[in-house]
Amino acid sequence: MDTLEASDVMPGNVRAQLEAQGAAAPDLDAMAQAIEPAAGVPAPVARFVLVHDGKAEINEVLPGELVLPERVTVDPVPDLLPLVKHRPEEFPYVVAEVSREHGELKLYYAGAGAPESSREVQGSTEHLHKFHGGGWAHLRFQHHTEDVWRRNADEVAGEIDRIVSESGARLVVLAGDIRARGLVQDQLSKSTQTLVSVVDSHTHTAGADETLLIDQVNQRVAEQWAAEQQALMDRLAMEEGQANPESATGIGAVIHALQQAQVEVLILDDAALAERTLLALDAEPWVATAQEESLTAGILGKAPAPAALLRAAALTDARVLLVPGPVLPDGVDVAALLRWSTGPVVPSSE
Repeated sequence: MDTLEASDVMPGNVRAQLEAQGAAAPDLDAMAQAIEPAAGVPAPVARFVLVHDGKAEINEVLPGELVLPERVTVDPVPDLLPLVKHRPEEFPYVVAEVSREHGELKLYYAGAGAPESSREVQGSTEHLHKFHGGGWAHLRFQHHTEDVWRRNADEVAGEIDRIVSESGARLVVLAGDIRARGLVQDQLSKSTQTLVSVVDSHTHTAGADETLLIDQVNQRVAEQWAAEQQALMDRLAMEEGQANPESATGIGAVIHALQQAQVEVLILDDAALAERTLLALDAEPWVATAQEESLTAGILGKAPAPAALLRAAALTDARVLLVPGPVLPDGVDVAALLRWSTGPVVPSSE
């Protein structure tokens, strides 16, 4: 099952389309239940639902318009292209808005809209504000207050480190009170500090505009995402000139690498491959161009090349990067960065 606009497609209509294509009764029931309208999600939204053996394996409500035409299909293997198009990669990031007494921490996945999780860390408020008297008492009180700030910052930083470690977040956007930001950043682990991008926004102050923080966060995410994608393309270009490259170009070489679980990043121009089909297999090596490549695996059927490649990438834990045609070398529709080099060409003996 592919993308659906939750507010427009009724479960009965979808059921009728799937029934006409031969879907099993348990799958029809699971689909009808899965696509009930999503309450509390502002339009426009799209929905991706995948049902298998009477169970909704994926049911994602995605903010924004459809990125591909609506599809209701029964296929031998799932076509993940609409989901990947709408949310190109699992890009986790943390937005941490901090003050001197607490931190509001949210984990997001780019393109998902609502936060995946949210946590508020409440620190001590004892003697939080500086003493306005003078003399020795003033110094002692001020030092105590700053100790409270540091302890609070340490607690917030520890929680940010934990979220980053558990989620694999690739960006931490740090906002809030300027003094608290500095204290928290100093207390973060070195690995987390390399992910930090500071924005000058504090929505908890009177009259603060929350949309400013949202815009700044979206900009930082887009910049980080673009930089990572460019780094991958630069790496591909560099590998092309190597004697034993850790890369593959062209569908034959890429499929061979996928069959070996050798692909680290699959780089795909899906539009250029839309008319081509590949064989989807029920076990390793998962994808083949011809029956003789299937080894002992069973053939599930023919699938559009983008769907078959994305499935093989998912089953071998490869990252996916969708690109427009001009980004790849001339005449190349698909490429890959590899986990290890293909090795030198061994000359044949004659």
